[in-house]
Amino acid sequence: MTIPLPLADLFQALADPSRLRLLALLKEMELTVGELAQVLAQSQPRVSRHLKILADARLVERRKEGSWVFLQLGEPALVDALTGLWEVAADAVTTRQFAADRARLAAVRADRAEAAARYFAAHAAEWDQIRSLHVADAQVEEAIREALGDGAIGQLVDIGTGTGRMIELFGAAATRSIGIDRSTEMLRLARVKLEQAGVEAVSLRQGDMYALPLPDAEADVVLLHQVLHYAHSPAAAVAEGARLLRAGGRLLIIDFAPHEREELRDSAQHARLGFSDEAVLGWLAAAGLDGKVVRHLKGGELTVTLWAGVRTPRLDQERKAA
Repeated sequence: MTIPLPLADLFQALADPSRLRLLALLKEMELTVGELAQVLAQSQPRVSRHLKILADARLVERRKEGSWVFLQLGEPALVDALTGLWEVAADAVTTRQFAADRARLAAVRADRAEAAARYFAAHAAEWDQIRSLHVADAQVEEAIREALGDGAIGQLVDIGTGTGRMIELFGAAATRSIGIDRSTEMLRLARVKLEQAGVEAVSLRQGDMYALPLPDAEADVVLLHQVLHYAHSPAAAVAEGARLLRAGGRLLIIDFAPHEREELRDSAQHARLGFSDEAVLGWLAAAGLDGKVVRHLKGGELTVTLWAGVRTPRLDQERKAA
């Protein structure tokens, strides 16, 4: 009688050249089923069958994003151990095959870059209009850098990541970065920008600011950069961002002070025309965070403000007691 061994099932999942190639490709970047099929020159149904076997073995994770499904590597400890093994044991034929597959990824990157360029061109005028109303982006970004400090920032979650600019700037200081956005088009643009910038240990996911696809106490730093003015219920968005923080974790909000540019409701879909310090600090306190005003950046017609909240044990206890 043969005794079933889960460990044997794990190695059985790897016992196919195509599945090894899929893992090697996903080690390079997150890819869709169609993109993987393109590189392997196999049908999508066949690639999907291989991916299901890998997913059942916890080596691959599937994530739906609109009508697309993205694949990424599974449990880091497990995958790192296995990829370390093949880097030691790979023969010359396998190494050449992996290299050829990586070369074919260039076509996938080119397709993504072209789509991103089209999207950026279609929206550049709108973004430039808003930028012209406030201090230069470089000043805002330097203020964010000062607020975060020079040290390591642990796990970073960027809500409403857009083009991925915050992760591009601060991902190197993070152990891992997660960018979340409702727009699949923006996520595709972010993937291209972060790939070109060489940012590693990053995952981009589709999600809503009111129902983030992450568990409690997942993050050390959460950013809401120029996102809150799109929220019809900003207090709920702040509370959801705060939910992700570990003890000592920080939520940093960067948005506009109150203004009268009513046309932004129509031209840029702004739901709120800026926020007072009193309102934001109240939302931070209600979310169990110790809040403060970090800085007002005046210049142009709009003032950019930075607010910060910290998850402290005292406030956690008071909130639970209430």
